[in-house]
Amino acid sequence: MQPTNTHDPAYHHRVVDCQWACPAHTPVPEYIRLIAQGRYDEAYLVNWASNVFPGILGRTCDRPCEPACRRGRVEAAQAQRPEPVAICRLKRVAADLKGADIHARMPSPIAAAARNGRRVACVGAGPASLTVARDLAAAGYEVTVFDAEAKAGGFMRSQVPRFRLPEEVIDEEVDHVLRLGVSFRSGQRIESMKALLSEGWDAVFVGTGAPRGRDLDLPGRWDAKAQVHIGIDWLASVSFGHVTTVGRRVLVLGGGNTAMDCCRSAKRLGAESVTVTVRSTYEAMKASPWEKEDAEHEGIPILPQHAPVAFLLEGGVLTGMRFEIVDSVTDAQGRRQLVPTGRTVDLPCDEVLLAVGQENAFPWIERDAGIDFGRDGLPVLDPLTHQSSLQRVFFGGDAAFGPKNIITAVAHGHEAAVSIDQFLNGQDLRQRPAPHVNLVSQKMGIHQWSYDNAPSNDLRFKVPWAEAEKALASIRVEVELGFDAKTAFKEAQRCLNCDVQTVFAPKLCIECDACTDICPTDCISFVANGDEADLRSRLNAPSLNLDQALLVSPELKTGRVMVKDEDVCLHCGLCAERCPTGAWDMQKFLLTTAKVGVGCRG
Repeated sequence: MQPTNTHDPAYHHRVVDCQWACPAHTPVPEYIRLIAQGRYDEAYLVNWASNVFPGILGRTCDRPCEPACRRGRVEAAQAQRPEPVAICRLKRVAADLKGADIHARMPSPIAAAARNGRRVACVGAGPASLTVARDLAAAGYEVTVFDAEAKAGGFMRSQVPRFRLPEEVIDEEVDHVLRLGVSFRSGQRIESMKALLSEGWDAVFVGTGAPRGRDLDLPGRWDAKAQVHIGIDWLASVSFGHVTTVGRRVLVLGGGNTAMDCCRSAKRLGAESVTVTVRSTYEAMKASPWEKEDAEHEGIPILPQHAPVAFLLEGGVLTGMRFEIVDSVTDAQGRRQLVPTGRTVDLPCDEVLLAVGQENAFPWIERDAGIDFGRDGLPVLDPLTHQSSLQRVFFGGDAAFGPKNIITAVAHGHEAAVSIDQFLNGQDLRQRPAPHVNLVSQKMGIHQWSYDNAPSNDLRFKVPWAEAEKALASIRVEVELGFDAKTAFKEAQRCLNCDVQTVFAPKLCIECDACTDICPTDCISFVANGDEADLRSRLNAPSLNLDQALLVSPELKTGRVMVKDEDVCLHCGLCAERCPTGAWDMQKFLLTTAKVGVGCRG
């Protein structure tokens, strides 16, 4: 193998698995260390700089960082159920425990006279548009956000139930954006893209989400339409107080997070029986594992491999649904198919909530406005820049590439804001600066470091819940109570500080093998070089995770190379403490991505 190019910004970034997995590349270990130090304001601001909505995401994020967390892998041999650090819930700790004067540490609104004179319209007030607005307003742009609803927040406000996300959290974090001088035109639905473009906006960002829920055109559907509801529309009606009751027996169709929100909401509105059915297997459901666990914890059964066949009515009234049981079969190419068994089952119900998917809808964008659409109904976009075929119109969030989640919408907003800034300054949108990487030694003495290199052996701490009787009695009682400061400190101590990198200086190495002797995971080896497959098999501990890179040194004095398996390294610093020549150092990694402003322009 060739020596590892540690000058490539992506190399050390990939080693910080949680940050690499986060679409917005939030510096997770950095804010967790700040929480452990009780510096909640700083932890909140680290989050706010990258993901914009720490309090919201600390309750609702899909947590792509947690399956990637190294802690879950290194616990695999010691714990019956190895689990990652509770990254998402620690984010909430920063939001819950920050000081009341956090505004004083945020950017101040730019005076009208000091703005750059460029006007940008954002259609929709969801997470993508609000991210664009925040980034551009802080850089001197005049940004106006349009939304049909009375309050900004998009689907964060309308589709996430209040028992998961209290409205005051949304209000606070939306206000952080609007107070930067962003103009919000509430109750104003954009009916025509051509009319909007005629108003002279320098750029337009479309962040309208995926507002149309899929329906099921099955026998009996339209005869029972008063008792059958589209899940996302029903959740919005519940959120705004238009729906306050539900049928005695409720069926929820669908296996995603929307289905989990629907079934748990129905339970709180008084349904005696709530059942979820899904076509796929339980394991293949799109809902996050914790969302499924939460629903089942509240006594809601999930029935997999049930394909809906028909709505059943008696005297014009819905009484149940018929399902066909399907088998999950994997073909020779490894593709999973659902095969009908011919067996059917009837489930009684008084009301049905359909959460079988969402679609984009752009009836307000005229097809002769200059914006091209694909066969899937989505706009044709440059995936890097988010620019449409009409150069001054950009898309992001669910409106760009289909339904995803809040943190992906935020990431889209950052990228689109950079593109808009480049476009309005005559730059090549595809010539984007690479992330800036900084590595700073944490050495404070011969064997002293400026970070805690003794992570706790505790297993993951559970987030306390409100009493079930109280939580299930109201749609507005928050279920999860969040960590207190003491428990947050303990959970933060489980973090392995993956952003504190083990940096190797081959010229200083005397090949004494002291680092290999002390390494608790046998991740360091001094061996003869070879191709990657061969080398991975000859290390002190065979390297099995091919998705994680090996750190390979240049040839050393003996002709061997130093190889470190980044997959199981604990970043404990013992190699650097033991090394007699200082060939190993612990250096904190900081990634700075391109942001709106002069720094991102050519």
